[in-house]
Amino acid sequence: MKINLLISLLLSQICFSQVTITKAFNDPVVGDVVNNKNVVGTVNNAGSGSGQTFDNSLLTAGTPIVTTFSTPTSAEITSYPGTTIKSSDGATTSFFKQSSSKLEITALITTEGTLSFAGDNATAIQYPFAFGNSVVDNAKGTFTSTTASGLIKGTVTITADASGTLIMSGNTYSNVLRVKTVQNFNLYQSSDTFYTFPIGTITGTSYQYYNASSKQPLLSSISGNISVPILSFNQSTNQAVAQSTAFLGTKDVQFVEDFVIYPNPAQNFIKLKGKIDNQLEVEIFSFEGKYLKKSLVKNELIDISNLTPGTYILKLIGKDVQRTIKFIKK
Repeated sequence: MKINLLISLLLSQICFSQVTITKAFNDPVVGDVVNNKNVVGTVNNAGSGSGQTFDNSLLTAGTPIVTTFSTPTSAEITSYPGTTIKSSDGATTSFFKQSSSKLEITALITTEGTLSFAGDNATAIQYPFAFGNSVVDNAKGTFTSTTASGLIKGTVTITADASGTLIMSGNTYSNVLRVKTVQNFNLYQSSDTFYTFPIGTITGTSYQYYNASSKQPLLSSISGNISVPILSFNQSTNQAVAQSTAFLGTKDVQFVEDFVIYPNPAQNFIKLKGKIDNQLEVEIFSFEGKYLKKSLVKNELIDISNLTPGTYILKLIGKDVQRTIKFIKK
């Protein structure tokens, strides 16, 4: 039963975190592009609680992984009801349902198999979510692979269990939130619609690290296991990825896919470099998601002089681009 990739995929998509997670900033939008790299080395996840130091300075960058978010087709929405957005990295596709209070997983697909949560969607995150928050969610559906198929049912427990400082590749990120996700699923034969006799299990734990200005996790690590005794199958997986920019010098600079925005925090102006055209607009929202203003980018500058000190969300909107970033006005 070659569904080991589904373990990693399930774990990676069931985690979605931020220092304070809000729908306005963290919800994925069509056009988002995430540039990660596989991590070489073992991630240090030791410790929990506030004031932790996560020293991962010895990790190095591996092969790149580019994930894009797009609109699902009508056929995909029919197959996975409720889906509003999907993501793909070229090898795997994930489907999500968005609402005002949460982001849920409706299905996960690889070349080796599919997990569908049509019976009860799996929560990826609730809004808002911050240090000390925890949620337990039930999920169920079906699984198929190249060699087996059946039912899946279990729980996902998401906890913002640690905060502190993350050290990576010469960069030090303060005020980092760690979100831990533990999943426990039983596998059943397709005929066992009462979920009476489990034939196997999928278990796993993942950790994701966010700082206050990043929409996506700086670092993610995943470990999982799938066991089906009646098929003499037992396989484990471990994987870690990090933002490509985590391996670069990033002091006072915020990378947002194909844009660079600095400084952050800023006082009067934010400098924007990247694929800027005459139609690129900027919308600014309060941290709670209240719309404040819209303007065009002029000479690569965004005027924030009339804002009061605080945390804001900047949305870039152009012909072929839509990006969001959190920034701080000093």
